[in-house]
Amino acid sequence: MTDSRPLGYWLKLVDSLISEQFANSLEEHGVTRRQWQLLNVLTRGPATGGELTAALAPFFGDVQIEDEPTSPSEHLAELVESGWVAEEGHTFALTEQGSVSLNRLTEIVDAMREESSAGITPEEYSTTVSSLQKMATNLGWDPNRPPADA
Repeated sequence: MTDSRPLGYWLKLVDSLISEQFANSLEEHGVTRRQWQLLNVLTRGPATGGELTAALAPFFGDVQIEDEPTSPSEHLAELVESGWVAEEGHTFALTEQGSVSLNRLTEIVDAMREESSAGITPEEYSTTVSSLQKMATNLGWDPNRPPADA
């Protein structure tokens, strides 16, 4: 029998499972999923706190993860304190130590992605992502417009 639960159910469930897997896998390295995301944004080059907040806005929705900072700036402060990110004025940049650490973390994340997409063809994955992007656009998302709270 096919499970006929709606799309929202599957989206919330998969997001929750991804968050749980990230927490379990990255926790032992002293990094949160949000910090990993910040590090990735900084691979594109230095960014202001506002730019980093805008980049991570979709990840700071209704669900709060227990014992984790509740804002991008708190996650960023921990990365600066650890020496993975340098702060100069209002601009942040990835340090050499942060870059090396991110490379190791990326290997872990790549393995998680591979595990979670086992049995899914590249075409199926691409179709899923494309469909979700179209749905987001239909619901008002504009990739060129910063979030209202940025």
